[in-house]
Amino acid sequence: MFISFGLKDLIDILLVAAMMYYVYKMMKSSGSLNLFTGIMIFIVIWIVVSQVLEMRLLGSIMDKLVSVGVVAIIILFQDEIRRFLLTLGSHNKANVLLRWLKGNKDNKTNNEDIMPIVMACMNMSRGKVGALIVIERDVSLEDIVKTGDVIDAAINQRLIENIFFKNSPLHDGAMIISNGRIKAAGCILPVSHNLDIPKELGLRHRAALGMSQVSDADVIIVSEETGGISVANGGVFHLKLTAEELERILTHKKE
Repeated sequence: MFISFGLKDLIDILLVAAMMYYVYKMMKSSGSLNLFTGIMIFIVIWIVVSQVLEMRLLGSIMDKLVSVGVVAIIILFQDEIRRFLLTLGSHNKANVLLRWLKGNKDNKTNNEDIMPIVMACMNMSRGKVGALIVIERDVSLEDIVKTGDVIDAAINQRLIENIFFKNSPLHDGAMIISNGRIKAAGCILPVSHNLDIPKELGLRHRAALGMSQVSDADVIIVSEETGGISVANGGVFHLKLTAEELERILTHKKE
């Protein structure tokens, strides 16, 4: 008895393979690869027991575990699932739809607002003043804003430098910039558990990467130890930036 195999079956296999590869990369970057491997081994055993060996009692028990396990997986991998959905929503066509639903309001900070941020970062870099600045894009950061002190002030170079001055009570947290305004300071960001982060990068960099993994924000880091300026976006670091490179990244210009 011959099994028909067509183009649709090939596309089906390729899509499943691509999905599994993406999940593998996502688990590896979050440090959950061992947990993912354990789940895959359990699924293989479940298929062998219930479909190949047809063990009814053990198969029924494992069926119940799988049905409950779906909920457990959602709880365990909620950050990864959020990141996956964010990746889909961050696609250019999805952003057009999102802005249309919002009434065509583009949340990108314009060039006039970017320059005070760049100049403040350069001054803080020269003085080795640590800073963490989050620039909101399309994904709302209201939950993050609530963790800090609301400021709601116009973007100003001196204000940014004063907030991150070493004796300031807000210098340890993150500043949130949204719609051309400094919304809040002293905010708490989610920390990335990625094991591939270089050891020389500190907690500010981990928080910046974590924020970039759960949103489409641009996160600027000024290192207190080296004075180096970095940006995290899309779960990727851009390290040791010059003023021109920082401006280009924040305005999303192409080289």
